[in-house]
Amino acid sequence: MTRFDGRRILITGGLGAIGRALAAGFHAAGGDVTVLDQPGGAAPDGMSWLGVDLRDLPAAAAAVAAAGPFDILINNAALIINRPFEDVTVEEYEEQIRVNSTAAFALVRACAPGMKAKGWGRVLSMTSVTLNGQWEGFVPYVASKGALVGLTKTLARELGKHGITVNAIAPGAVRSEAENRVFADKLEDYQGWILKNQCLKARIEAEDVAGLALFLASDAARMITGQNIHVDGGW
Repeated sequence: MTRFDGRRILITGGLGAIGRALAAGFHAAGGDVTVLDQPGGAAPDGMSWLGVDLRDLPAAAAAVAAAGPFDILINNAALIINRPFEDVTVEEYEEQIRVNSTAAFALVRACAPGMKAKGWGRVLSMTSVTLNGQWEGFVPYVASKGALVGLTKTLARELGKHGITVNAIAPGAVRSEAENRVFADKLEDYQGWILKNQCLKARIEAEDVAGLALFLASDAARMITGQNIHVDGGW
């Protein structure tokens, strides 16, 4: 098992299904984990807590810089709404872009100086299977995830010279509380559609995503950067 003893890890959106699996995985591997989520929450035992609202990016970036330095940054926080684009306001669109992708840019800027000083760092961002174009009603969400792919590829070029890798993970339809909320009125039909479209006929769990994150953050993946790797059961 890969160990992360002595490594400081920051995970945004740390209280959601994927965030919890990420935090548990890195903590079990010896990492010093800080969980970032909305104010009012609390980190699991043995982990640190950073309660900030990513809508306020100057305050969020300042809090992260003060809590750092971090060796590994995982941009996992995201907002999601499921409505036809005509029913989405410009303000809602901009809010999802801000939290889902602009926040990643702001937090990389906050964490990069510490990584550069060590000559080692890992940046991981969660994109989405929805970029495959087979999903309706998620225009702001999909647009925000597409922006993360571009951010990943360009940051990989700028940060590579400092020993920092930058990658993205595109989870498929992970079983989660968010799924239950968004598809509450059609959950059985939704699950049937997922299994019909996936090559692998089993639901994806948050731990499947965390397993790839642990690998990409390890020294075994030192020559992998600028990639958007899918954990989607095959679409």
